[in-house]
Amino acid sequence: MEPQAFVALIVGVTGMAGLSLAQALKKPNCPGGPWKVYGAARRSQPIWFPSTVVDHFITFDAVDSSDTQVKLSPIAHEVTHLFWISLQVRQDEEATIIVNETMLLNVLTALKSSTSSKLTHVTLQTGTKHYMGPIFDPVHSTQLISHDPPFHENMARLPYPNFYYALEDLVQSYAPSLTYSVHRSSIIVGASCRSIYNSLVTLATYAAICRHVGLAFRYPGTKYTWEHFCDMTDAGVLAQQHVWAAVTPEAKNQAFNCTNGDVFTWKSMWKFLSELFDVEFVAFNETLEFDLVELMRDKGSVWEAIVEKHELHSTKLEEITCYEALQTVLRFKFQHVSSMNKSREYGFLGHVDTFKSIRFWVEKLRQMKIIPSYHH
Repeated sequence: MEPQAFVALIVGVTGMAGLSLAQALKKPNCPGGPWKVYGAARRSQPIWFPSTVVDHFITFDAVDSSDTQVKLSPIAHEVTHLFWISLQVRQDEEATIIVNETMLLNVLTALKSSTSSKLTHVTLQTGTKHYMGPIFDPVHSTQLISHDPPFHENMARLPYPNFYYALEDLVQSYAPSLTYSVHRSSIIVGASCRSIYNSLVTLATYAAICRHVGLAFRYPGTKYTWEHFCDMTDAGVLAQQHVWAAVTPEAKNQAFNCTNGDVFTWKSMWKFLSELFDVEFVAFNETLEFDLVELMRDKGSVWEAIVEKHELHSTKLEEITCYEALQTVLRFKFQHVSSMNKSREYGFLGHVDTFKSIRFWVEKLRQMKIIPSYHH
């Protein structure tokens, strides 16, 4: 048997994309495999995290350069591929740029400063904010002019601060000693309660709370998004694309959109989610607009009761959901759709039916005891 060629470091391994990536790299038929996988996160390994998907779990704070150096220098002579799935969000985009750039710089410095460094490629997880601008920034988001969908990779950068741009520039600055690939996902769907933006867990907790207290599971968006197209990114498809780009010479130094390859309307999705979460389907009513963030602000104790009743892993509602982010997405004034043409032309053909994907991940979240299941 030949010596193991590729060694991965996944920073952000406990998030939706990170967990799927670790699972993909550990599959016996994984391209470039068998991989040795180091998984890293800021907090210790959660109970639900399957320990078999990483060879070693490393806990460190990437914002702290000395902690990063101490934890990563022992493996700098091994790691060939850095999978950057990490993300921290601050109150505004400028602060978000500083913290994310600092983290990536600290990790790259720790891996590259070793004289025996083996690092050759970095995959960078970003998203459609690349085409929309800082949509969650309190000031910038009020006057954004976004690109027209469908979004494609050669669209020019927007004239707003964006931490994705900063991370791309940082990785490019290491050329030619490093190659890179950029992965621009849509709304990611996967199984973790350690992701900052987790629409599926957010929707599942909303439905569970509605069911528990007898509220209608109403659509918190607008008539526009109810009727128009949107797309999503299955964490498994995203992982496939990261691995493909990491081992495919043609994909080096390129950015790729990553979606499931289909589109849906929120109207059809809402019907589907209502069935899945065992709540009554309520058609959208424009006269009943409401603020989901406000509605859920005091529901922490309700979630605690649900966790207890269904014997779920102990989680805090405000730590596992992103009602603000979900509400922003459901109030877009444009269709949130990205083109997969470039990805296909370069040879990546991963895809999944979004409805099947959601059913799969809901089942997974139930098995992991993160959200309740209802037996009939």
